[in-house]
Amino acid sequence: MDEVVELLQHLIRNACVNDGTPESGQEVRNASLLRDYLEGPGLDFETYEPVPGRTSLVTRIEGTDPSAPTLCLMGHTDVVPVTPEGWRRDPFGGELVDGEVWGRGAIDMLNLTASMAVAFKGLARNGYRPKGTLIYFAVADEEASGTHGAEWVTEHEYDAVRSDFVLTESGGITMPGGEDGPKVTVTIAEKGVAWRRLRITGTPGHGSMPFGTDNAVVKAAEIVRRLVAFRPHVAVTDTWKLFASALGPPPPPETTVGLLDPARVDDTLTTMDDPRLAKLAHACTHMTFSPNVILGGVKTNVIPDVVDLDVDIRTLPGETSADVERNLADAIGPGLMSSVTVEVLHAGEATASPMHTPLWDALGRAVGSFTPWANGLVPRMTAGGTDARFFRGKGATAYGFGLFTPAMTTSEFATRFHGNDERVDVESLLLTTQMWTSVVHDLLD
Repeated sequence: MDEVVELLQHLIRNACVNDGTPESGQEVRNASLLRDYLEGPGLDFETYEPVPGRTSLVTRIEGTDPSAPTLCLMGHTDVVPVTPEGWRRDPFGGELVDGEVWGRGAIDMLNLTASMAVAFKGLARNGYRPKGTLIYFAVADEEASGTHGAEWVTEHEYDAVRSDFVLTESGGITMPGGEDGPKVTVTIAEKGVAWRRLRITGTPGHGSMPFGTDNAVVKAAEIVRRLVAFRPHVAVTDTWKLFASALGPPPPPETTVGLLDPARVDDTLTTMDDPRLAKLAHACTHMTFSPNVILGGVKTNVIPDVVDLDVDIRTLPGETSADVERNLADAIGPGLMSSVTVEVLHAGEATASPMHTPLWDALGRAVGSFTPWANGLVPRMTAGGTDARFFRGKGATAYGFGLFTPAMTTSEFATRFHGNDERVDVESLLLTTQMWTSVVHDLLD
């Protein structure tokens, strides 16, 4: 227990904050820490650094049977920025208080990166010789779309991490469940990214005479209003049906029924008592539009003729770029749309892995061993992005997992993820470390 706690504390204290700029992150600090920690049991290491300081680390335990599967334990080493004033404790202090480790990255996902390393080292230290190959991949730049991390490695050095199965972040939360009792989530899918920049044009003029002017900011404000009010098509996927059915009480049964009926989803969202669960339900059943950055104007007394509006758009499985453009046009309307040009900032399709795999079965057996309060697994889709998508694109089965105690509810997890006072309990760290070791033996022996 002390080993995984101490490693997590050091990872947090290294403050590998990724703000999206190429020079941020400096994951070399955590890559070096993990290499120093793992050195000893005769392991070989490879490091990849497409941009100075943006270092990813790979080590492996080679299998004895070339026909046996390869499993990759992938944890990212960067974290998102913080606003310290919103925290009750130092976000990079890595303090252990009342059985919880506090700090940015404690659940996203340095807890898993640390527990994977401890499990991996324990196996290597004991001379583990599996039939299948085990890879530990500590990857940079996950928090800014993986450009200098998993995307780069899978495109340029894929042989170093080539895997049949991948385990990474976003899972392991206990759901109340229905008649079968509580179940533990496994993330098998994630939404696609379709970021767009809307350039809205007007006509410049003097700010002292605004009546009847063609003001690009005024147009942009109306476009923002329309995007927020827009109701795109509701899609109830098979994954959502299974997940919503496991919500159990709360919410009340009529809410669960409403979340499964495409004709009732939108109305049901407005009646839900838990706003965080409502956000998740909305994201998992809709293409979403979030206008998040707006830039325009040159001077207080000049009517602006150009405004750039950046919109975070997330797509469901099966939705295409054509669907995105059609929805944008429907939301904005033909009158305003004539003043808008659309630029693609970032694009990637939604990805998913199948449920019925040897890895799914191994996770199910691990849950049976380590979580007596739960009865099996339930799939989920994450609204955000993870590095799993790069491996799914190569044909690997990739899941998000981990193990949290029942105190870490879906709502609590959502509050701490990228939020203030991020922290993880030591019991969950220990459970997760033991679980990785069990799954490795189950799948690779």
